[in-house]
Amino acid sequence: MTRVPAPRLPARDERGGSPAVEALLIVSSIVLLLSLATAGYRIAMAEAAVDGVASAAARAASLARTAGQARSDAHQVANSSLGTAGLTCTSTSVDVDTSGFSVPVGRPASVAVSVSCQTPLQDLLIPGLGESRTLSARSVSPLDTYRERQ
Repeated sequence: MTRVPAPRLPARDERGGSPAVEALLIVSSIVLLLSLATAGYRIAMAEAAVDGVASAAARAASLARTAGQARSDAHQVANSSLGTAGLTCTSTSVDVDTSGFSVPVGRPASVAVSVSCQTPLQDLLIPGLGESRTLSARSVSPLDTYRERQ
């Protein structure tokens, strides 16, 4: 007696999902990763720009002859540099420490500039990122040891 094999049923797809749902999950994950990469890039570039603005403002302040002129030069350079850097700031702050101008001539002294910029991020549409981010940088530039007094 020969044994007849039982008829086999066609194999069922046991993955449990439809290709459309899987494609949607993959595409949305890729879009989220690209959005996060874009946000990271924009924040890094903005931080570098604010750092460069603080350095330029400190350098300009260190070339001034008086503390008042140093403050004025630092504010002017910071505001113009923020504009040329292509950085959009909803609010800015420039603080200039000119205490080095009171150090006697012949002793090492410096001037420090702190710049902060609140930049908007709501156009990125990433949940949890926030509407804006405050970026800050501080730079110190030495004063000429043998500067003239005025």
